[in-house]
Amino acid sequence: MRWTLPNILTVLRLVAAPGAALAFAFLPRPLADWIAFGLFVGASLTDFLDGWIARAWGQQSRFGAMLDPIADKAMVVIALAVILGTSGMDPWLIVPATAIFLREVFVSGLREFLGKDASKLSVTKLAKWKTTVQMVAIAILLAAGGMHLRAVDLTGALLLWLAGLLTLVTGWDYLWKALPYLKEEPRP
Repeated sequence: MRWTLPNILTVLRLVAAPGAALAFAFLPRPLADWIAFGLFVGASLTDFLDGWIARAWGQQSRFGAMLDPIADKAMVVIALAVILGTSGMDPWLIVPATAIFLREVFVSGLREFLGKDASKLSVTKLAKWKTTVQMVAIAILLAAGGMHLRAVDLTGALLLWLAGLLTLVTGWDYLWKALPYLKEEPRP
């Protein structure tokens, strides 16, 4: 493994993910909300930057390719868990969050099962939009906890529903693309 700037940014994103949850374990609210918001927004920015820098500077690596999706999923899953916990398990947030959790686990398992063929499941523009909407929704919901403004909370919830719908569409797209690789082989 080489310690390139993209790899360092990815590791920092992975470290920031649990920091968002730990803020609520050790700090009072609304300070914890703002710390979690700052960590999440900073980590979200590194998600864009590390890939861009790696491609632009020719610093793509196997370590980065392995760790990047893990850091992304850790960041999203932990932030959503925090939001669900601080919202009192609001059913309006549980439904889209569940869709997001399901898709993240499903696509990870699918990629693992496909192994070398997983490269055939390239990231689509719609999946990138899904990620953007998801990150904006989560950032707004984390900020809403610190602001106590119903309009901000509602905007975040609506964007989370949109992210949940995009998540289901892109998850179906991944499954559809993977179907040729999932066919049973004839038994001897």
